[in-house]
Formats: sequence, structure tokens, C-alpha cells
Amino acid sequence: MMQGQVIWITGASSGIGEALAYSLARKGAKLILSARREEELFRVKSACQRADGDILVLPLDLEKQAEFPEKVAQAIAHFAHIDILINNGGISQRSLAKDTDLAVDRRIMEIDYFGTLALTKAVLPLMLQRKSGKIVVITSLVGKFGTPLRSAYAAAKHALHGFFDSLRAECWQENLKVLIVCPGFIKTQVSINALTAKGDKQNKMDDAQAKGMSAEKCAEKIIKAILADREEVYIGGREIYAVYLKRLFPQLFSRILRKAKVT
Repeated sequence: MMQGQVIWITGASSGIGEALAYSLARKGAKLILSARREEELFRVKSACQRADGDILVLPLDLEKQAEFPEKVAQAIAHFAHIDILINNGGISQRSLAKDTDLAVDRRIMEIDYFGTLALTKAVLPLMLQRKSGKIVVITSLVGKFGTPLRSAYAAAKHALHGFFDSLRAECWQENLKVLIVCPGFIKTQVSINALTAKGDKQNKMDDAQAKGMSAEKCAEKIIKAILADREEVYIGGREIYAVYLKRLFPQLFSRILRKAKVT
């Protein structure tokens, strides 16, 4: 089902994005790989072991949204169309709300929310014109509930849910499909790269992240959800039950969260 599909992955230089690139390449997809670090993208491209024309390295910074129309033009010049956009790029946070500089809150929102929206809006007219396309957005379980040390991150992920639920409701008649993916603890560099209160990198792995699901297993579950035309999927271990606990027993969930070891 992925054979010959043109799939654009942001955040493709590491973690879930890198794992998606390898799995989708094995399934015969044609890939556009984007992230800030061009040399890492070429490393991923080489490891995919595909014909050179089947994978386009397209460096992209989610904070430089004025460049996105030109990036889309380059993608179209190479592949003529885009079947699936996987919005995976982003940055996390590890700091208390009371200590976090407003500039850090703004930067997280700029990257995780506005960057994702800007690229989606740049690609959207092409999909609507073809009356075919799928947009995948990787949010987080904290897109469903907030936890300590992630106030700005949770806010950005909540915002993505609101936008992409609305987009799905608006564009279904044009055969545009939207999948929201909510990972829990996945063993990636996300906690190492997370921003602290002053905007520095945390530079350490969270305990829960270190014990989390592998990026490779997460990628396979995402692809399964894409193929099944799911609209929303939760991926992780026992932490996914928090979504249902919050929905059904919000006060109990709040009390449990106060005592939880969150890093």
C-alpha cells in the first residue's frame, strides 16, 4: 500500500522520524526527508538504501516559515505531488510554568504549532486540487492532558488537536484524511533536546523515556494507523490509559498526577 507513495517526513534526522523513514523505504515509498541538520538527513538517506531519485533531502527549519512555499516548490519539482505529509518535527520542554521565560513558551509554540500549521497550509492546496492526500501530525499524549514541566509543550500539542480536528471536518469532501498520533514514552532524544526555563537544552534522558517503546516499534504502529485510515491513535505503554482516566475520572486523575514522578 505504500509502494510508490510520496511521503514527506519532518523531523526525519532522528527518533520517530528516522525510524519512519527506514520503515517506509522498505515498503517502497518515495521520501522527502526534512529537518535542520542536512548532514544527518543524508546519513538517513544513505541508510535507507534506495535509488537516489527516490529520496529527496530537503533541509527545513520549522521556525523559518517564510521559506516553506519554496520548499514545497522544490518537493513538487522533484516528485510532482505529495501523497502524505507527516508532521513529526518539534521540540519539547522540561521546566515549571512559573520559572519559564515567555520567550521559551513562544518558541515552543512557534516550532510545534505554527511551524506545523505553516507547512501544512503550504502543502494543503496541492492535496485539495488533486482531491487526494493524507496529513499525519505527531502530537503527544500531553495533547490530551497536561502534566508538570510541560506547560508550553502541552499547550502546543493541545492546539494541534484543535486545528487538525477542524481541518478534518472541513476537508473530508475533498478526500483529505487527517491522522493525529499521540505517542507516550518513546525512546528518542526528545527529552535530551527539551528546552529548560531559560531556553537551554536539558541534555539528559528522562527515566521514563529511557524505558519507553522503541522508535522502530512506534513507527510501525504509526504506519499501521495510516494504512487503516485511523483518525487518532495512542501509542505507548501503560501511560496511554491516562487518556481514559482523565476523560472518565478527571478528579482522580488530577490526584494521581500530583504524586506521579514526572521528569
